Amino acid sequence: MIRTSRRLADGREILYFDDDRSPRAHDAQDTRDLPPVSTHSQLRYDALLGEWVAIASHRQSRTFLPPPDECPLDPSRPGRPTEIPDSSYQVVVFENRFPSLATEVEREVPPTAPGAPLARLRPGFGRCEVVCFTDQHDRVFAELGHDRARLVVDVWADRTAELSAIDGVEYVFPFENHGEEIGVTLSHPHGQIYAYPYVPPRAASVLRTVRRHRETSGGDLFAEVVGSERSGPRVVCANGHWTAFVPAAARWPYEVQLFPHRRVPDIPALTGEERDAFVRVYLDVLGRFARRFDTPMPYIASWNQAPVNDGREDWWLHLQLFSIRRAPGKLKYLAGSESGMGAFITDTNPEDVAEQLRAVVVA
Repeated sequence: MIRTSRRLADGREILYFDDDRSPRAHDAQDTRDLPPVSTHSQLRYDALLGEWVAIASHRQSRTFLPPPDECPLDPSRPGRPTEIPDSSYQVVVFENRFPSLATEVEREVPPTAPGAPLARLRPGFGRCEVVCFTDQHDRVFAELGHDRARLVVDVWADRTAELSAIDGVEYVFPFENHGEEIGVTLSHPHGQIYAYPYVPPRAASVLRTVRRHRETSGGDLFAEVVGSERSGPRVVCANGHWTAFVPAAARWPYEVQLFPHRRVPDIPALTGEERDAFVRVYLDVLGRFARRFDTPMPYIASWNQAPVNDGREDWWLHLQLFSIRRAPGKLKYLAGSESGMGAFITDTNPEDVAEQLRAVVVA
């Protein structure tokens, strides 16, 4: 993989990633007249939940559902400069123009929120990156093919390693939101990477549960879950290195988790063979999501990596893929129980979902 670093007109970094067979210079300049990025994010501590919340009011002005011929993630063309100055590219990563977290964030913040002495304040430090999977606007990840998808995996590994090395970053989260029903505001095939200055709630909760299980039973919770699911009734597909299964207590109507058979903390720790094997399983599952109903399912693909510093020896890398589609033309809304209490009620049976996905014919 070849990485080329450039700068956009407002000073943000843009990285071009190419496979070794097709190196490019990527010398095109960003000709736009852009003001400097100004980020005023804050982190506010919810004392009752014990969680941090990012306040990023500047994001209200971000681009929202532009027409296809005005997509800011397409390659630039004469008279139509975009976020990517080059006229073509393979995979591109750049700093988000409207970030929730930033390394150059305003550092001077009050110690607490107005009138709330228990709501501690911190600068919204971190980094938010956009990952464009292809320069073709109408493609989706499921159609990228093995070689391009493998390049994306290598890019995730590169960015995880580099962002983890930033002083103050505690967690690196690559993810993809796919489909307007999920809340995607740009239809070009892309994902994002957030580098948080804290361990987010899901990862912190899993880590606590794994440690509590070891303390009370002496067992390895991750190993026990992976071992049982690999031979259970909810397996969707598998190969020599990865197994994709519907979790026994799935929260979402359609949810699949992909686990490597070898414990590793994060994407950079995967071998080349394991990365190839992941691509084969992942494209298979995405194909099943695309063909389960008469239209492709919207989904979120969420990498669960180890925290940067705490608990790496306890973690087992996995990817969570889930959809809010529960039936043709019907979505699962997070209403009172889920949104108000965080208590999920699923409308589907995990064993039935696994059987339905296995029955999908993948071209």
